[in-house]
Amino acid sequence: MNGAGMASTARETGPVDRKAVDALRSRFNGALLRPEDEGFDVARRVWNGMVDRRPALIARCTGVADVQAAVRFGREQDLLVSVKGGGHQVAGHAVADGGLMIDLSLMRGAKVDPEARTAKALGGSILADVDRATQVHGLATTLGVISVTGIGASPWAGGSAISRAGMGSPWTTWSRSTW
Repeated sequence: MNGAGMASTARETGPVDRKAVDALRSRFNGALLRPEDEGFDVARRVWNGMVDRRPALIARCTGVADVQAAVRFGREQDLLVSVKGGGHQVAGHAVADGGLMIDLSLMRGAKVDPEARTAKALGGSILADVDRATQVHGLATTLGVISVTGIGASPWAGGSAISRAGMGSPWTTWSRSTW
């Protein structure tokens, strides 16, 4: 672990047992991509093109059950686990060399409760998804100004928005991370 309490993405864990991946596949709705699979190189990409890490397995989640299965699998297989939300984090922490990358980028969308003035968004959502949903109701967020930024880490990474001066920092208005 580094000083921030996050696992390093540099530890290599080696190949993942094929039988274990096949067993995971039987209870996983999304795609499970190994380095030799079509789509692997596209799925491992993040916004910072200088990040060139190769996970042993990418779990492209389509729902909460997939996320739970992937986390369980990573723990059972003693893999370094990383999570890709919107894929915009500049240091590339979303991609673990030799580990399991849990890819939430297919899980996008936001719901708004205009009376409570709250929004809920899925883990792979980007600011554009939240903006689109909130603006219909005359609402806005303090998450940031770059529409392709993932919302998952924005409150913790200090995303800044024009509305910040009047509404507060993202981490003061964020309440929880589940749908």
